[in-house]
Amino acid sequence: MNAERPSAGFPPLVEPGPELPPELVERYRRQITLPHIGAVGQRRIRSASVLVIGAGGLGSPVVHYLAGCGVGSLTIVDDDAVDLSNLHRQVIHGVDTLGEPKAESAARAVARLDPSIRVQPVNARVSAENVLDLVQGHDVIVDGSDNFATRYLVADASEITGVPVVWGAVLRRSGHVSVFWPGRGAHYRDVFPEPPGPAEAPSCAQAGVLGTLPGVIGTVMATQVLLLVTGTGSPLIGRLLVWDEATSTSRTLLTAPDPTRTRAAEIGPFPGSALCTAGAPGPQETVDPAALREILDAAAAGGPVPVLVDVREPWEFAAGALPGSVNVPLHTVLEHGVGALPAGDEVVLYCQGGVRSAQALAALRPAWTDREGRLRHLAGGYDGWQRG
Repeated sequence: MNAERPSAGFPPLVEPGPELPPELVERYRRQITLPHIGAVGQRRIRSASVLVIGAGGLGSPVVHYLAGCGVGSLTIVDDDAVDLSNLHRQVIHGVDTLGEPKAESAARAVARLDPSIRVQPVNARVSAENVLDLVQGHDVIVDGSDNFATRYLVADASEITGVPVVWGAVLRRSGHVSVFWPGRGAHYRDVFPEPPGPAEAPSCAQAGVLGTLPGVIGTVMATQVLLLVTGTGSPLIGRLLVWDEATSTSRTLLTAPDPTRTRAAEIGPFPGSALCTAGAPGPQETVDPAALREILDAAAAGGPVPVLVDVREPWEFAAGALPGSVNVPLHTVLEHGVGALPAGDEVVLYCQGGVRSAQALAALRPAWTDREGRLRHLAGGYDGWQRG
């Protein structure tokens, strides 16, 4: 990847639909007035069908602005529910939709904005079994997912079907956007042949994110969709935009196809998947919320009392924790090992969602064999416990 260079023009992805009725002409008058959009461009936008993966931090502005600009058909895929901690950045949702599926909450927001838009919420996780079916029939994919398994699945489905992907990601103070269009520029696997390790790419819950950053990146992603649909401007094909929130600066890196890479012909495991699961807790090292409640009920009745260790940060622990648990942050566990934990015949590690506790268990496992007692982690973490 090298210095900045504008990409060449590309043909419109979508043929113009029928003439717009007067009420839509009035609604989109400010866009139609633009010479490079005009009535024909707006008809292309209205005929476009866009698949949006993720209705979270990036999906929120993408869905809102694509609907506002008149994209006629949106499919929104997300398997998560709206949580209070989402609302500072996932502004398409509100307190009135807490606990509801994000895909459905986002679909209702679209209906409030423009009930004439066709919107299909899909409350499911993207998988090897459903990704090709999800992609079929759409003009563009927007990948606003927050995990590498989904990103590689979407990338391979794009290469198989030929449907371009507008991809974005945020981490701490920086954001990235690019367009991956099979046969035109680099593929996601060309730029990211291997996923980073968990420590290199923590989630927003672990690393934190200012609420405005996904708004900036998501809006750029929505713009890329409109450029592709109308065939105007220079979309980020063969280029990777990097935005630094702290300095309010950006740079654009060139990307290129890897001639040695084998093109995707079927949906398979993403690179590094075996490595990523090699140290994951097994069934004997995992307890779910229901089973932990049974253990605690038995302890209240005179049975063995488990030691509950919260590996989150102190401020998270102070905001709410499992009854009787002790706080030993992950960085302390990683630095001091088993010596940082209280003794017990049954030790259960937990965090917010289960990622950090699994990491702590993997780090403690080698030395734990010399220590009496059982070590497990809570699947789903504190979030799963609260959901019951």
